[in-house]
Amino acid sequence: MNIEDFIFSQDIDVNQVKEGTFSWSSPSNIALVKYWGKKENQIPANPSLSFTLNNCKTETTLSYSAKADKGISFDLLFEGQSKEEFKPKIQKFFERILKYCPYIEYYHFTIDTKNTFPHSSGIASSASGMAAMAVNIMSLERKLNVDMTEDYFDQKASFLARLGSGSACRSITGSVVVWGEQRDIPGSTDLYGVNFPFEVHPIFKGYCDTILLVDKGEKKVSSTVGHDLMHNHPYAAQRFEQAHENLARLKKILIEGNLTEFVALVESEALTLHAMMMTSMPYFILMKSNTLQIIEKIWAFREKTSINVCFTLDAGANVHVLYPEGDKDFVQTFIRQELAQFCQNEQYIDDKVGFGSEIIK
Repeated sequence: MNIEDFIFSQDIDVNQVKEGTFSWSSPSNIALVKYWGKKENQIPANPSLSFTLNNCKTETTLSYSAKADKGISFDLLFEGQSKEEFKPKIQKFFERILKYCPYIEYYHFTIDTKNTFPHSSGIASSASGMAAMAVNIMSLERKLNVDMTEDYFDQKASFLARLGSGSACRSITGSVVVWGEQRDIPGSTDLYGVNFPFEVHPIFKGYCDTILLVDKGEKKVSSTVGHDLMHNHPYAAQRFEQAHENLARLKKILIEGNLTEFVALVESEALTLHAMMMTSMPYFILMKSNTLQIIEKIWAFREKTSINVCFTLDAGANVHVLYPEGDKDFVQTFIRQELAQFCQNEQYIDDKVGFGSEIIK
């Protein structure tokens, strides 16, 4: 698909679709091969691969009604209450997608959204939130274009979500999603996320992710600023090539089920992400002392038990503990007894690999 394929070019007849409501849930996701650095128009500087999560979701209801005057118009509610401080991000999202969805100017929207995970928990909700917005908007477009295919719906929803938040494009479909053109992944593209096009080894189906909430505060350096610092980064070119190589390696690992190699690659990717932050100019550190103590504990536990438990990190202090479903009881006991103490208020969230956005009946 090309960018031009996503431009809605039909005549807009608001009498055809005057008003209605949709509700969708969209999950968060955790990248195993990280994307850090982007080009213009939310294009990634390197490809990434993520596990879609199952429990950490945004649930969004979009109500629409036709109006006489053209222009972007919406009300925003968070958990049923007006949330003015969230509106600028949605305004920017609507402005970015207007070229591709010109019909949005013909409707007033009421957006009511909530997260299944605690607000201000330190879990980024931009991916799940923008994905939920995108599938709701595409539900309206499908009303205006009844001949739309499921594949087109998913591809354009991912394309639109990317314009709101890059990683959101990986929260539309599938359990394992690739975003960014990569030579070993057929159909991969910078424009939207695609399902991993190979059979994943059974060990990775239902894979567990416990999210340790080390720091629930707002990050001192936003991801947007961090991405921008890659433009003049002394190691950027090497990092982008490394991501391509690691994704090719991870493809083989996911097919064959080699957990030893999975652990090594995933942890290396997490530490490389933070190494890029620490070697940018200006440099910054998002990990906390408790993050490092958790990592040390995981390494010691793995050495002692030979259980293939590992960690990954987003652009923050929280730790995602990844492990096979068959080891769940043993690992979750370890988390309760040894890792929870390093979490803020001993809070953590048990999650696992899920399946993407779902319409709420």
